[in-house]
Amino acid sequence: MAFATRHFVRAASSDAATAAAKKLLIKHVTIIGGGLMGAGIAQVAAASGHTVVLVDQSDEILKKSTKGIEESLKRVTKKKFADKPEAGAEFIQKTLKNLTTSTDAASVVHSTDLVIEAIVENLEVKNKLFKTLDKFAPEHTIFASNTSSLQITKMANATTRQDRFGGLHFFNPVPMMKLVEVIKTPMTSQKTFESLVDFSKAVGKSPVSCKDTPGFIVNRLLVPYMMEAVRLFERDFWCQGDTESSLFIKLSIFSLGDASKEDIDVAMKLGAGYPMGPFELLDYVGLDTSKYIIDGWHSLEPNNPLFAPSPLLNKLVEEKKLGKKTGEGFYKYK
Repeated sequence: MAFATRHFVRAASSDAATAAAKKLLIKHVTIIGGGLMGAGIAQVAAASGHTVVLVDQSDEILKKSTKGIEESLKRVTKKKFADKPEAGAEFIQKTLKNLTTSTDAASVVHSTDLVIEAIVENLEVKNKLFKTLDKFAPEHTIFASNTSSLQITKMANATTRQDRFGGLHFFNPVPMMKLVEVIKTPMTSQKTFESLVDFSKAVGKSPVSCKDTPGFIVNRLLVPYMMEAVRLFERDFWCQGDTESSLFIKLSIFSLGDASKEDIDVAMKLGAGYPMGPFELLDYVGLDTSKYIIDGWHSLEPNNPLFAPSPLLNKLVEEKKLGKKTGEGFYKYK
């Protein structure tokens, strides 16, 4: 029995070593999307020694992205190399040397190990991109999406590499936030999953794994929390048989529900230790983004009360009061 046990342990160890040997060592990364998320991912990948190509639609966008990365690197070096300015300057130079830009995604993916998509949260647009790149990327190349709300499986199905497709959900601001959610679909191979986990660690992040479920881990808990805060604020507006239009009239005068938005924010900051209250966070994230997420989840699970839309949120988005980026959301900003 002891012999059999030792033999099993040796066999299991051998299998694990073989699986590890098959993992893809990601060296060359192509990032599609030069916005805050894409630029942030490009920064941490280049800073950790990866060869990075950042892709977007115009040179103007890419110049802005590169400038933003350089400014971010300067802020990082002030802390990381506070007593060694020369080492900080060398770090910035070395990081920027690892980074190039392009406006032609198809021409730069021919030699890449990993493609990370960080474009608009629109499934049709993402699928069109992945379907195109699938024709030009090498067989070994892994595709990953940075989506925070869409199903990875639906994107993978737009390609012929479902086993080499997963999710890499970074958090904003990427250089500062340590977490990455690594999403595994039913078709994602173990080799692909482990390669994505290793890449996350290589860029200095702490990966957690999750199945392809709405919102993954963080947003699945965070978005319903923010929506429940809105419901708490608008609670007394819900009346049996009330029409949507009359409901909006009631909402327009902003009568208090079970608690004011200010008190809800203070309560969650002082009582739960959160850095921002739910309404402050909604304004920071963008009310349009939050509405897009909850509407998408509601279409998938219409009977789930956690995913129920909010009339007040819908009204503010309709009025283009989207939060900090427009100067007004639940609060007004100068």
